[in-house]
Amino acid sequence: FIMRTFIKSWIPQCLQILKSPFRFFHGCNRLPTSQIISYYDSINRCETELPEYFNFASDVLDEWLQLEKDGRLPANPAFWWVNDEGEEVKWSFEELGFLSRKTANVLSEACGLQRGDRVLAVLPRVPEWWLLSIACIRTGIVFIPGTSQLTAKDILYRLQASKAKCIITSDTLAPAVESVLPDCQFLKTKLIVAKERRGGWLNLKELLLVTSADHKCIKTRSQDPMLIYFTSGSTGSPKMVVQSHSSYGIGFATSSRYWMNLTPSDIMWNTSDTGWVKAAWSSVFAPWISGSCVFVHSMPQFKPAVIADTLSRYPITTFCTAPTAYRMLVQHDLSSYKFMNLKHCLSGGEPLNPEVMEQWKIQTGLDIYEGYGQTETVTICANMKGMKIKPGSLGKAVPPYDVRIIDDDGAVLPAGEEGNIAIQVQPARPFCMFSEYLDNPEKTAACVTGNFYVTGDRAIMDEEGYVWFVGRSDDIINSSGYRIGPFEVESALIQHPAVSESAVVSSPDPIRGEVVKAFIVLAPAFVSHNPEKLTHDLQQHVKKVTAPYKYPRKVEFVQSLPKTSTGKIQRKVLRNREWGR
Repeated sequence: FIMRTFIKSWIPQCLQILKSPFRFFHGCNRLPTSQIISYYDSINRCETELPEYFNFASDVLDEWLQLEKDGRLPANPAFWWVNDEGEEVKWSFEELGFLSRKTANVLSEACGLQRGDRVLAVLPRVPEWWLLSIACIRTGIVFIPGTSQLTAKDILYRLQASKAKCIITSDTLAPAVESVLPDCQFLKTKLIVAKERRGGWLNLKELLLVTSADHKCIKTRSQDPMLIYFTSGSTGSPKMVVQSHSSYGIGFATSSRYWMNLTPSDIMWNTSDTGWVKAAWSSVFAPWISGSCVFVHSMPQFKPAVIADTLSRYPITTFCTAPTAYRMLVQHDLSSYKFMNLKHCLSGGEPLNPEVMEQWKIQTGLDIYEGYGQTETVTICANMKGMKIKPGSLGKAVPPYDVRIIDDDGAVLPAGEEGNIAIQVQPARPFCMFSEYLDNPEKTAACVTGNFYVTGDRAIMDEEGYVWFVGRSDDIINSSGYRIGPFEVESALIQHPAVSESAVVSSPDPIRGEVVKAFIVLAPAFVSHNPEKLTHDLQQHVKKVTAPYKYPRKVEFVQSLPKTSTGKIQRKVLRNREWGR
């Protein structure tokens, strides 16, 4: 799929009627834009009732489109895509509306899809992914994103489990889809995002050229299903998480405003793969509910140099990436780069080591504001604007969530005691929680204990309400009666110059039952060092940095760590290997 053709062929033809320049915002004409975000923020704060009907495309995007037409928005595009070849796509809210309505008609007409039907989209970071996600919202079709790293077996599992009627993918993955077609009894339509035609597939590029942009948005109820995400499988086989039009459509208003600090003047770059839930959070709903520009780099592989170059070349104001990426970036010399426009940095997806946060601050002068949530929720905790950052903490609860630390029986624990991170769901369940695990009532029921939804993560809450992550419930190491969270050990290890990356798990021990074992990827300069001496040095280092009983009694040096397709370290794989499972 060649993006140059994409830009030079169908986009100009589609946009001939949209030749108006961007309007510049003048201070004399104050924006009512704050009213949009204030209204949805007030719903999150339980000051305004959740509307019965809500649709993100008509109630949010089309509202920004109208303000843009009235000349009341800054000169930013709504969407800005670039790649390594220097090509770019820029759409205003008007262009985004025009093209997403065309795409909605493609889904309804050529693809024969109806409201409530499910669509699996397995695409890299291409502009069409954003058009398709909005088109599904406009038509009431349920959108199921998947990462491009899925294998044929993964795709088959998702198609069978979700009963999707349509699959949308690129020419790279089309052969994998074709290999499993005989077993996909629910699949009716295949849509390809590619330059060339492919037998048996409809071609999105061709269809957009001949399809009308006249489309009336479906009226969706707030609680109607909008998205299905397969959980990453870091704790077992993937489950289907259903999110409603309001849960993700409205639920990010508060974190958009106070954690991400977004306004219509901002340009936000979130590096997440389109198959990961963080793309919905930070590349769709949070920036657009605030009228910000969504910036995307196609970035087929993660390269620190490309990230640093992009942050210095483009006027990006807000940057969000995973802790693993920040770890790689601070190891890459940033001194030759100037991030002139960057003012706010965010992180999520896994805990951020305080050492990395400190290094980033030294090299860029900027703090990293960490947030925490799950596929099943919106932002649960975050370090929000104006709050004191406590390095290593996830921050405080984000409205409307009432976050508590509870024991295994559902009793609330006092400050300073370790327990399960939980959200109160009785007497009233927050609207921005997942609807259910599809076709799995047992799992849906099992995540509630007493009055609380239990996240499966362990933490401590301090006297000021800050939450300190300890680890996944099943990652906790119990050695001689000491409970040890892997994250604390990993955070200690990463402070040593020899450690590029580490994963800490329990390992069987005849005396202690289980002990701490560290799998370590060495920094290049230390690869040739004596492993026995290095092991001893690292053990002594951990004893100095954290409580001595937490030090890794076993150390194994490895080339790489097993990770999910979204880049999360799979400690479970290493733990199972240790225990011979």
